[in-house]
Amino acid sequence: MTSLDIDPSEILVRYNVQMEKAMSPEDAAAELYPTDELYRPIAEAIFEGEEDDVIEGLEAAIDAGKNPIALIDDALMVGMKVVTDLYDQGVIFLPNVMMSADAMLDGIEFCKDQSDEAPVSKGKVVCHVAEGDVHDIGKTIVAALLRANGYEVVDLGRDVPVDEVIEAVKAENPIMLTGTALMTTTMYAFKAVNDRLLEAGIKVPFACGGGAVNQDFVTTYELGVYGEEAADAPKIADQIVAGAALDALKEEFHKH
Repeated sequence: MTSLDIDPSEILVRYNVQMEKAMSPEDAAAELYPTDELYRPIAEAIFEGEEDDVIEGLEAAIDAGKNPIALIDDALMVGMKVVTDLYDQGVIFLPNVMMSADAMLDGIEFCKDQSDEAPVSKGKVVCHVAEGDVHDIGKTIVAALLRANGYEVVDLGRDVPVDEVIEAVKAENPIMLTGTALMTTTMYAFKAVNDRLLEAGIKVPFACGGGAVNQDFVTTYELGVYGEEAADAPKIADQIVAGAALDALKEEFHKH
C-alpha cells in the first residue's frame, strides 16, 4: 500500500487542532451555560461581566415567579461556575474572573434586596494582608472570589497587626483564615499568627499566598495551607465545608 491508497478520513486524530483554534472563550462558555431560558441570560451576563444585564435577567426571572434567594444558587452561582471552570482550564484569565465576580456580587445584593429572606452562607472566612505589607490586590481578589462562591468574608484589610488577626479569629470563629504577602520581609508575620493561634488552642486552617510566599515556607508552620493562586481560596474553603481535615488539605493543595 502506498500513501496514495490511504483515506485520510479514516485516520484517528487525537486532537482536532483546527477546532481547538476555532473555539473562542465565548464558544467554550456557551457549552456550559444552563439550558433554562430564564437562567441562561443571567449566566451569560455574569460571564461577560455585565452588571446591568445580570440585574435585568434576575428581574425577568423574579417576574416569572422565581424566588430571589433561590436564584443565587440556581442562576448566579451556576454562571460563576462557568467562569471559574474556564479559568481553571486556562481559557480565560484573572481580569475576566474579577469582572464576573463583581457582576455576580451585584446580583447577590439585588436578590437580597428583593427578598425578606437571607441567603445561607457556606461559611465565614477572615482575610488579611500581613503586618507591614500594604499590597492588597491579592487579598482583594481572594475576598471577591470567596464571596462569589457563597462565603461570608470578614476583610481585615492590609498591614494587619498579628494581635488584630488573632482577635478577629476568636471573635468570628471562621472556617478558614487567609493571609497574603507580597514582601519577603512581611510574610514571617504568618508564622507569628500560626503560633499565637496554637497557643490559644485554635486550629483553623490558615491559607497563605502572595508574591513573596512559597510552599516551602508555608509548610514550616502547622496550620499553613499553601494557595498558589487566588482561585485556590474558595477551593480550599469548599474542601473544609466538605469535612476535609488539615492534613487532607495539605495533601490536596501542596505539590509533592
